[in-house]
Amino acid sequence: MDSFEINKIIAAILLVALIIIGIGKISDVAFHIDKPEKSAYKVETLENSSVSETKTKEVVEKVDIAALLALGDINHGEKVFKKCSACHLVNKGGDNKIGPALYGVLGRKVASIESYKYSKAMASYNKEWTFEEMNGYLKKPQRYIKGTKMAFAGLRKEKDRASVILYLNKNSDNPLPLPVSYTHLTLPTNREV
Repeated sequence: MDSFEINKIIAAILLVALIIIGIGKISDVAFHIDKPEKSAYKVETLENSSVSETKTKEVVEKVDIAALLALGDINHGEKVFKKCSACHLVNKGGDNKIGPALYGVLGRKVASIESYKYSKAMASYNKEWTFEEMNGYLKKPQRYIKGTKMAFAGLRKEKDRASVILYLNKNSDNPLPLPVSYTHLTLPTNREV
């Protein structure tokens, strides 16, 4: 290849670069946008933020569990639990499936079934399954215990969560006692629980 051909190649590359730059400049002129002097949306930075540290911490929601459970019904809980039955069994002596067996879950320590391999988040969550804990977990599992491998989106409706909690509590050798105000408010004397 002689120097004349090399010069033509270099000239072609430079011409393409100039055309691209020229098109960019022409489009800036043709589509000119006047920027406002003052921003319409102010972004707070850490230096001028007036948010206190107490507001940035996660707020723990307090729930009146007796009032919540008053919304529930065991028969409705059995129907709603069908969403869970793809991964969990609730019958006595039931094996683990994708998720652990849930017979007698209320009142026992979280991640306590030895034959099931829990996520690190569940294994390190050192609490017992109470009505309150179960309600929080069923609402949105991955937000309640960050790092859990349970992929369930949660039960948004309070009645559904309350019903499932009552159903799980019923399926136990030692059901947890229901809150006193719940038993006085909702259970007639002739109804079996």
